[in-house]
Formats: sequence, structure tokens, C-alpha cells
Amino acid sequence: MKTRLICSSHSPLLYCFKKEPEDWQKLQQTFEKSAEAIRVFDPELVIAFGSDHFNGFFMENMPAFCVGFQAWAEEDIGGFSGPLNVPAEMAQRMVIALRENNIDPAVSHRMTVDHAFSQTIHIMLGGLDIRPVIPVFINCITTPFVPFARSRLLGEAVGRFAANLDKRVLFLSSGGMSHHPTRYYPVLGEGEEKVTAWQVSGGKDPASLSREEWLHRLDVMHREGAEMIARGERTAAQMHLNEEADRRFLDILISGNLEEFDRWDQEKLVAEAGIGSMELHTWIAGAAAHMAAGGSSPELGFYSVTPELGIAAGIVYGE
Repeated sequence: MKTRLICSSHSPLLYCFKKEPEDWQKLQQTFEKSAEAIRVFDPELVIAFGSDHFNGFFMENMPAFCVGFQAWAEEDIGGFSGPLNVPAEMAQRMVIALRENNIDPAVSHRMTVDHAFSQTIHIMLGGLDIRPVIPVFINCITTPFVPFARSRLLGEAVGRFAANLDKRVLFLSSGGMSHHPTRYYPVLGEGEEKVTAWQVSGGKDPASLSREEWLHRLDVMHREGAEMIARGERTAAQMHLNEEADRRFLDILISGNLEEFDRWDQEKLVAEAGIGSMELHTWIAGAAAHMAAGGSSPELGFYSVTPELGIAAGIVYGE
């Protein structure tokens, strides 16, 4: 089999920023170069690692890991709606293999994903249903988080499964780098009662926002946030954009010594680089899968602190 890796940041502000980032053209060129490389590789299977922002997974039952057998993308701001082309039989085979290797993901026959999956899938693949995609959810939005070691081991087990397939497999990871989007997705219990009720129940609690109200809130607040950034009312420091922390992560990822992340203090990382840095679980899992399947260590394609997008943006790839 042959394998490729793409790890890429996502942000709703990619589609509603009010001031063009300094490195915007370079970012777009890297997106296009990555998408073209994928077209040339022509993957027969995509295994996508992503998170969620209280659009499909809620605190009433928040798994650490979940594999989708069927999946639908919600049309949240920055996302693209529609069904994913999930090969259910292959997804089930993968889950069986994971459980035989001491990794126990939940499964969903009706997974809802948001821009954490759909934005990167759309950018890199050209659409949600163009290629077979198995979505692998990792909780990166709320405590308790699994240690980075668990995401590494998840990735390694996925990679060993893929290595036994006679297919071209793309590992696609979405998230990061440093950012702190608690303005939109509050720490549980710190938002309004109706917001907390949504985060817990997904609309089942009578005190909760409805889905339409939640999505409207996100749309309005992200557009307001983009305006605030353009006016200088929200700064890179307030958003926890931290190049030093990001470069430290990238140096280790590119070295291929992923076990080094096992010793990282996640609370310290969140303090330095924001809660959004926990989305780097997906990068660790994707890189581990790629290398376990016989791929090379990742290489850096793009990095820039882009406050206009609310994130520090990065893209890495592996062949």
C-alpha cells in the first residue's frame, strides 16, 4: 500500500475575515498545492481525524474517540453541509482491528460532524462525498482529554490496519494550531445557562438553545469576532496565538519522535497556546498512522500566526 499525510488548520474565519492576513496568498497556494498532490496521489481511502465544537458531540455522552459508519456534516459557519461518503464495511473492519489492538473507540451510525471535518475535507478533496472517507473523532474541545499518548497509539493502530490494505490511503488531520476560541465555545458552565444546556444536551434540555439558535449564535459571533480583530479589539495575545509553542510542537512532529509528546503537560500547553491547541491530538494521530503504515516523517508546508483568522495556521504533509 501507499500512504500520504496532510495535517491542516481550520477556522470559520477563513470564510468571514474582515482583514486579509499577511500570508493569505501563501496559505491559499499551500492549500492548492496540497489539494493537487492529493489529486495526483488519487487516494482510494481517506481516514480523517477531526474534532467537534458542540455540533455533533455533547457532554451528555462525550467519547474520547469515535469512528463514524455513516456521517453528515452540519452547515455551521466555516463548514460545508452534506453526507460524507463513508465506506461502512471498511469502517467496521477498522474498528474491529483497533479493538483487537487495545484501542476501544465508540462507533456512530449517525455521526454529525462540523467544520472541524468538513472544511478540511472540502479544501483538500474538493467535496465531502468525492472520495471514501472514514471519520475518526477525537474529543479536543472539553476536559477531560486523553493523554497525547492515547492519540498516538490510536494513530499507530489505524496505520497498522491501513498497512494491510491493498489501497492508496490518505491520512487527513484537521485542527490547531494555537488558538483559544472560548468566546464562541465557552468552558462548560461558564457560558449562559442556555448555552451550557446546549453543550450538555444538544437541544434536548428545555433550557437549551435550539440547533437553529446555536448555529445562528455561532454565525453572528464569529462575524462580530472578525470585526473586532480588524479593529484591534482582539489581539493575538488574547487569542493565545503562540509561535514559540507551535514551533516546539512542529519540531517534534517533523522529527518523527512522536513519543516525545507522551511527556507533554497538556494543562501547560492550554495555558500557553489555548484550548484550541488540543486539536493537535488529530495531528499526532494522523502522523502516527502515516508512519506506522510505512510513511516518512512529516514535513512543514506552511506556518504563520494569522490573528485575522483567529488561529496560528499550519500545514504539514508526509509521503
